[in-house]
Amino acid sequence: MPFALFCNEAQLSKAYPTEADVWKLAQQSGLVVDATSDDEKPTPRPVLDNDYEIRPCPTDPQEDPARNKEEAERDGQLDLQPHS
Repeated sequence: MPFALFCNEAQLSKAYPTEADVWKLAQQSGLVVDATSDDEKPTPRPVLDNDYEIRPCPTDPQEDPARNKEEAERDGQLDLQPHS
């Protein structure tokens, strides 16, 4: 199942093959911040800014997550246009 960036219930990005792909693109777009660590983990951990979250999304038959990844890597940015 592909993954995408969401805010509340709205899918903000295209679908990508893995969660790691979306994290990478969110980082490039400036949506990832370092949060303070908890007592069990001594180093800060990356988290998404505001109400953003990365989660699985349904496969859209008109969309190819692998092609989206290739295009994003080529363009060097995450497409944050609302997904319809």
